[in-house]
Amino acid sequence: MFFVSTSPPLWPGQPGKKPARRFPFLRSPRFSSLIGFLVYVMLGLGLLERTALAIPPVQRTILPNQLVLLVSEEHSLPLVTLQLLVDAGSWRDPQGKEGLAYVTANGLLLGTSKHRATVLNELLDFIGASLDASGGRDYATLSLQILKKDLDQGLDLFLEALTQPTFPEEEIRREIEKTLGSIQAAEDQPTAVATKAFQKALFPSGPYDHPVEGTRDSLPKLSRELLVDFYRTYYHPNNAILAVVGDITLEEAQAKLLLRLTAWPQGKIPKSTVNPQFAQGPEKIQIDRPITQANIMIGHGGISRENPDYYALTVMNYILGGGGFASRLVEEIRSARGLAYSVRSSFDPGRYPGPFQIVLQTKNASAREAISLALQQMERLQKEMVSDKELEGAKKYLVGSFPLRLGTQANLAGLLVQVEYYGLGLDYPERYPSLIRSVTREDVLRVARTYLHPESCILVVVANLKEAKLD
Repeated sequence: MFFVSTSPPLWPGQPGKKPARRFPFLRSPRFSSLIGFLVYVMLGLGLLERTALAIPPVQRTILPNQLVLLVSEEHSLPLVTLQLLVDAGSWRDPQGKEGLAYVTANGLLLGTSKHRATVLNELLDFIGASLDASGGRDYATLSLQILKKDLDQGLDLFLEALTQPTFPEEEIRREIEKTLGSIQAAEDQPTAVATKAFQKALFPSGPYDHPVEGTRDSLPKLSRELLVDFYRTYYHPNNAILAVVGDITLEEAQAKLLLRLTAWPQGKIPKSTVNPQFAQGPEKIQIDRPITQANIMIGHGGISRENPDYYALTVMNYILGGGGFASRLVEEIRSARGLAYSVRSSFDPGRYPGPFQIVLQTKNASAREAISLALQQMERLQKEMVSDKELEGAKKYLVGSFPLRLGTQANLAGLLVQVEYYGLGLDYPERYPSLIRSVTREDVLRVARTYLHPESCILVVVANLKEAKLD
């Protein structure tokens, strides 16, 4: 049994997951391909199905300050991982102050009332702990991983960063300049240019109408006073979820956290009125660059995470372009035609509806053909039911690979705060296989006809336009 309730259910809302900063190779295409290959091998051997039975129980309780606490005991290693989610993502950025949520989250580690940033880092290094802060589209996170023997000291530093940040002016300016430098560097990367243009075209307004990190225009407008005000408005325990995973019991977690959290006051969280909107295509955006590979994005509006068709769409998207070498886009565009090394499709749901997109790179001269083939595969899913073999292959992979999301303490902690935030229920890992297995061929056809819009896509092409000859 996955879920043990110690208090009545209380669902505060909906995910976002922070990328690993220390190990960038984990996000590389080569590593992803290796993982995909290993998953297929493990599926064949039946190893992943057995792994799914080993999910540790989770205990949920609400502390006196209304912080939702999730504790999962796993004593095989003397480690403890904490992940705190605060409902303070970039969707809350004021107009003209884009990037405020992102810089505020990063600012938690730039100095406290007790320690400068350099001293804080030295203390963490001395005990071998990892403390990271991250701002995302839907929420911000603060994460700690530490040896059990150093937990008390680690908790002190964790809660010091959370409850006593000072947002030093000089450090904040440096953080903003660093972010501006990253934005400028991305302007030389065709994929980043295409992504930015696609986002701007797709979202005329709404919670996701700007990059999480802000823009070149908005970041210089941020100030220490704005960060302090944003922090004081949203960083409260009644607007947060804390997952504690590892070599610790519920009683230990409650005792240690109750004692230390008294300095973190509750607050009244402003109600935000959000009106998500998508642009209606078709629209073609062409950006000329002296490059040999055309970078292409094709897409339109998608769904929110709470949409009940999420699971049918997950299966459908796997067959279309989310399943790597098992997908139709890869089979048609890469394997059969040799037009692209990488092509994929995805739905990106969040608290509010996110995009659907197909992303590929191909030679400039073959851009027109690759785009046509991608749209044809979208249309094909709307005209005929997928085969039994495709359906079963997709479901087997999605169910079998799910335990990999729980393979580390950090992964489990991240999943726990997400399912709580999105109101999925802490028995979600137990229900996920049946939710996927219940999808039928008729469901795939229905959601393809409902949520795919090949006739009204936004198309972004960053390429040598003279060679691409798209017009």
